[in-house]
Amino acid sequence: MSFRAIARNLVVVISFVSIHPFINTSIHQKNRKAIFIMFDFEIENNNQNDDDGKLIYSVTQINNEIKIILEENYPQVWICGEISSCKKYSSGHLYFNLKDEQSQISAVMFAGYNQKLKFIPKDGMQVLAYGRITAYLQRGSYQVQVFFMKEAGIGTLQEKFEKLKNKLLKEGLFDENHKKQIPYLVNKIGVITSKDGAALHDILSVLNRRYSNVQVLIYPVRVQGETAKYEIEEAIKYLNKNHKELDVLLVGRGGGSLEDLWAFNEENVARAIFNSEIPVISCVGHEVDFTIADFVADVRAATPSVAAEIVAKNKIDLEEKIEKLQNVIIDKMESLISIYTDKINYLKNCRALSKPYLIYEDRIQYVDDLKEKIIFYIKNIIENKNHNLQLKIQKLDLLSPLKILQRGYSVCFDKQGNVIKTKKQVNVDDIINIKLTDGNIETKVVEE
Repeated sequence: MSFRAIARNLVVVISFVSIHPFINTSIHQKNRKAIFIMFDFEIENNNQNDDDGKLIYSVTQINNEIKIILEENYPQVWICGEISSCKKYSSGHLYFNLKDEQSQISAVMFAGYNQKLKFIPKDGMQVLAYGRITAYLQRGSYQVQVFFMKEAGIGTLQEKFEKLKNKLLKEGLFDENHKKQIPYLVNKIGVITSKDGAALHDILSVLNRRYSNVQVLIYPVRVQGETAKYEIEEAIKYLNKNHKELDVLLVGRGGGSLEDLWAFNEENVARAIFNSEIPVISCVGHEVDFTIADFVADVRAATPSVAAEIVAKNKIDLEEKIEKLQNVIIDKMESLISIYTDKINYLKNCRALSKPYLIYEDRIQYVDDLKEKIIFYIKNIIENKNHNLQLKIQKLDLLSPLKILQRGYSVCFDKQGNVIKTKKQVNVDDIINIKLTDGNIETKVVEE
C-alpha cells in the first residue's frame, strides 16, 4: 500500500475519533490504538482494500469496532424505564426490555446479579437499572448488561390505576353512603366470572358446603384480555335488567399479575358496578390484590371463597339458632346438662385451674427478687446509720469528762451534787465528793 493510502486511513481514524468529544483522553487513545491495529492489519492484507485505498470492514470487524466504542464510552450507566417482555430462563439469566413512551432498549441480567434482587421483576414495573452498554456480536445488536436494579416508583399501568382511582374518588363512587347492604338471607346469587377459572369452582364449593340449597345463576365472561372489560360490564347490566330477583352479585376472578387483573381496573366496569341495583361483592385475586372494582363494590372480599362465605354465613347462623331452640324444646334438661358440662370441661381445662402455677411462677420469682432488693437496701440503710452513729459516739466520747478523768484529772462535787469549780465554793469541814476514773471518794475539807 502506498504512503498516500496509509495517510488517508490515518485521516479517517482521526476524524472518526474527533466526532466523540465527550470521550475522555484515555478512551480516545484506546480507540485510536485499536483502530490503528485494525488498519495495520488491513494494510498488510491488501485484499481488504480497493485500488483507491478505501478501507473495507467485514461484518465481524465493524461489530467489534462498535462493541469497543459502546463499552468504553458507557462503562457505567443508570437507566430509568419500564420493564417489558420479561423472561427468566432455566439458566437463571433474566432477559427483558427497558422502555419509555418513545423507545426501548434490550437488557440482560445474569443469574449471579439477579439473585441479589430484593423484588421480582415483572412487566409494567418502573425500575432504575445500573450497568454497562455492550453489543451482542452474533445479532449485531446492542444491549445493557444490568448489574443492579431497584424499583423506581409506579409503572404505566400503576399510574393509570392511580389516576382512575383519584378520579372516581373525587366523583364519590367510593363513598360509604352509596354502599348497598347485603341481604341478611340470601336465596339467589349471581356469579360473574370465567366458567373455566378456579374462582367459580371455589365459590360453588363453599356454597355447597355451607348452604347447598341456595340458587346460583352463572354468567360466564372472559376475565382478562381486550374484550374482558366489555363482557363484565354487559353481564352486570344484563343481570340487573333481566334478573332483578337476585339478592347479590359476585364479580371476580382468581389471582394474577396487574396486567391479568386489569379488566377490573377499567372505568366502564367500575361504573357498571356502581350503577348496579343489585348489591355487588367484588372478589378479585388474592388477599393482597386491590382493584378499582374493590373500591366501588358494596363489599370487597379478599378472595372468591371469602365472598361465598359472606353470602352464606347468615343462613348457617340462623340454622344453628333454630337447631338450638329445637333442642331446648325437645329436651331442655339435656340441653342444660350439655351446656353446663361444656362449661365444666372448659373450666377444668382452663389454664387458671389446670396449671395455675404458670400464672404466678413469674410473679413469685419477681417477688423473691424484690424481697432480696428490699433486704439489701434495708441492710445498707442500717449499716449507714450504724456507721454514722459510731462516728458521733466517737466524737462525743472525745468530749466526755470520763476521758479527762482517765488522764489523771478528777471532779469535785458538794453535797448538793454541784460541781466545785473554785475554792470559794467550800468551807472548812465541808464534806465533798471526789469523782475519779474508777470511782468516788468522799472527803472533808481540813483547811483552805
